[in-house]
Amino acid sequence: MIVRSLSILRTLAHSAGGLSLAELSDRIGIPVSSAHRLMGTLESEGFVTRSTTNRRYFIGPASRELAEAGRQHQSPLVTAHPAVVEAGRVSGETIFLCEFTGAAVVCIAMTESTRPLRLFVRVGQTMPLNAAASARVLLAWRDPEEVRQVLSRSALLRYMRGTPVSVAEVFSHLQLIRSRGYDICDSELDDNVWAVSAPIRSSTGDIVASVTLAAPFHRMGTEEAKSWAISTVRDTASEMSGDLGYTPSET
Repeated sequence: MIVRSLSILRTLAHSAGGLSLAELSDRIGIPVSSAHRLMGTLESEGFVTRSTTNRRYFIGPASRELAEAGRQHQSPLVTAHPAVVEAGRVSGETIFLCEFTGAAVVCIAMTESTRPLRLFVRVGQTMPLNAAASARVLLAWRDPEEVRQVLSRSALLRYMRGTPVSVAEVFSHLQLIRSRGYDICDSELDDNVWAVSAPIRSSTGDIVASVTLAAPFHRMGTEEAKSWAISTVRDTASEMSGDLGYTPSET
């Protein structure tokens, strides 16, 4: 059982788009019934999580916590997708990835800013659903009733004066995100912090993660700087989506 469980975790760790129960069963070489029992245990302990939209399994927060603990003994830089590393290199700003883990949005990888006044974001950090661009992008294209339920169970705290704190306010903002294809957080979570986030899609078109650039407001004080940051994040999201097999539909 232990060997099979480790094989499952190792397989999922190398499957960015997640795997169905049947795919896991086939790759590990065990019956679907056995895989189902193992996945139930791993999911209950947080080592794997299952998407509510496409029912595919992904590495869970407990597995990421163990991986992060090991990385902290090796390097202060959390390993991220090459596109994230490159975006961090060219921008010099903090770039990070988030995804849904259960009903929470969690930072799963990042590259830290090389400039003064770094922002405090860490792997494993939970992002507020109403105030963080990284979280709102993940909500924007989900089923409205599912979003309403998730928000109604969450504490919608007012971090700054412009933070949306009601379900209606968040819904209104989600409509704006869908219309422009990305989200901006302008001192809504942290004072004098500007961030832009874009969705990452899988081969099925489902949004599986978000990529975010965050910087002190004074470094994003011009429209030119903001436009460049938006383009950088959208290009990064597009490259990562392409790696997951996503092809934008022609209009």
